[in-house]
Amino acid sequence: MSVRTGIGWDSHRLVPGRPLILGGVRVEHELGLEGYSDADVLTHAVMDALLGAAGLDDIGVHFPDSDPRYSGADSVALLAVVVELVRGRGLEVVNVDTTLMMERPKLGPLRAQMRERLAAAIGLDPGRVNVKASTGEGIGFVGRQEGVAALAVATVSERG
Repeated sequence: MSVRTGIGWDSHRLVPGRPLILGGVRVEHELGLEGYSDADVLTHAVMDALLGAAGLDDIGVHFPDSDPRYSGADSVALLAVVVELVRGRGLEVVNVDTTLMMERPKLGPLRAQMRERLAAAIGLDPGRVNVKASTGEGIGFVGRQEGVAALAVATVSERG
C-alpha cells in the first residue's frame, strides 16, 4: 500500500460585516473572515492538504478568485469536489488532522460539529477527522485578533 501525506495552510483577516464560517459551521462572532469565497480557513487548509497529498496543485489552481463562480462559494461544497479529484487519482482519504488558530471565541463547543461536517464532505467516519483549536497567546496577527489561521495534514492511500 502506498501512503501519501499533504499539508495545507490558510489564513484570512477578520473584518466586520462578514459571517464567521469555520469547518462549514457558522460561528457567532462580531467579526467574520474576509475572502472571495466564504473564507472558511479550516476547510481551505483541508482542501490544500488533500490536493497536496494527491499531487494536484492547490486550491488557487482549481478555484481561482478570478472566476466569478467562486464568489461567495460554500467551501464545504468545494471540499467535496476536491475529494472527487483525489479519488480520480485512484486515492482514498485515510485521515485528516487540523488545528485552528484564533483568540476568540472559544471553539470547544463547536469542534465536534466541525469534525462531523468535514468528515461528511470527505466521506470519512468522524473518528478519522480531528479538529483542534489553539490561541496565539497574544502574539502575532492571531494573538492581536486580526485574523484566523488553520493548518491541516491529510493522509491518503492508493485504493485497492
